[in-house]
Amino acid sequence: MKILLYSLNYAPELTGIGKYSGEMCEWLAENGNEVRVICAPPYYPQWQVDKPYYSWQYGAEKRQNVSVYRCPLFVPKQPKTITRLIHLFSFGVSSLPVLFKQWSWKPDVVICIEPTFFCVPATLLFCKLRNTKSLLHIQDFELDAMLGLGFGKSGLIANFAGRIERWLMRRFDLISSISYSMQQKVKDKTNQAEKVFYFPNWVDTDFLSPDADPTFFRKLWGISNTTRIVLYSGNMGKKQGLEIVLQAAAQLRHEPDLLFLMIGSGAAQEELMQQAEELKLENLRFYPLQPYEHLPSLMVLADLHLVVQKKGAADSVLPSKLTTILAVGGECVITAEENTELGLLCKEYPGIAICIEPENADVLTTTLKKKLLTLPLKTPGFFNKIAHQFALDNLKKDQILGRLISKLEEQKTADHL
Repeated sequence: MKILLYSLNYAPELTGIGKYSGEMCEWLAENGNEVRVICAPPYYPQWQVDKPYYSWQYGAEKRQNVSVYRCPLFVPKQPKTITRLIHLFSFGVSSLPVLFKQWSWKPDVVICIEPTFFCVPATLLFCKLRNTKSLLHIQDFELDAMLGLGFGKSGLIANFAGRIERWLMRRFDLISSISYSMQQKVKDKTNQAEKVFYFPNWVDTDFLSPDADPTFFRKLWGISNTTRIVLYSGNMGKKQGLEIVLQAAAQLRHEPDLLFLMIGSGAAQEELMQQAEELKLENLRFYPLQPYEHLPSLMVLADLHLVVQKKGAADSVLPSKLTTILAVGGECVITAEENTELGLLCKEYPGIAICIEPENADVLTTTLKKKLLTLPLKTPGFFNKIAHQFALDNLKKDQILGRLISKLEEQKTADHL
């Protein structure tokens, strides 16, 4: 099968959508498919294009038997509402000619990744003219996420944007999403439940396991074996509301042998580091993203993991960091509303994680203190067995991507009947 992926983010990005798009295409190529990718140069989550790539140049390369075409885009140093929209729009425009250059290749299906929704009109036009199947895979509802963060919750513009979004979504042959709540939202928006299927992010449960060595980073960073670790790892963006982690660290600054680690980068990182310095938080440290090969050791280092979201954001975005936490059997505190995907997960699988009210530093502080008091010091063989079993049962890459291929072949077969 000839598969064209149209995705803003792609490998070698180590986190978020780029990581999953890269792993998906490499798996598809390994399993006998011919795969091409139209994407931007790697820039996420540091919001700076990696060398040797350039923001304003087209490029082509071969990665793991996948043909990758890079398109220029604007990358703001400090993403705000307007600059983020320009950023997304710039890729939608620059990638348009590269998309239509695939005309003679005759792909069987075009998989368009949202974000960015700016690529949707071009995808539909190409597929309509070329008689190619179209799949919209939603990693993040851009419009819903912006409205949830307060960018025009009502009014004519919001209503008009919503109508355009629904009209375009209904024109895809298939639509997938990464969570059950997002899947239901797609059905509500399109009234076409038969087109919608569940396509979650996955995790390498062989690579990420509870058996990893937790002492690697203790030695590297000079952390005592008796020090309890509260870990946030991933994107430090506006939608996380990570200020409450700093506030909790401030309230727990006198707790003995307790250290907060914040690993990663993002649009809010500089501001968070400045706040930590002003608060003189000696019990909190920042580190950059670590090499992927050390990820298992980083995950098992933590006594408690944090998955932090603001109100209104958790229902439209399922954090990919959660899958790695579950795979290693990590103990986790999640800030999310009860009716979101994260809240429902905690209800359906009691003991998998603790879900608390978002944007409440006092509740987070109390929860951390109570949980740390009841947890024994980490020893080999001690992990959250409910979380680990959930990953084994639901998040294996071969199972998830195998179902995707079955869905695409099913669609192709139906057309020939």
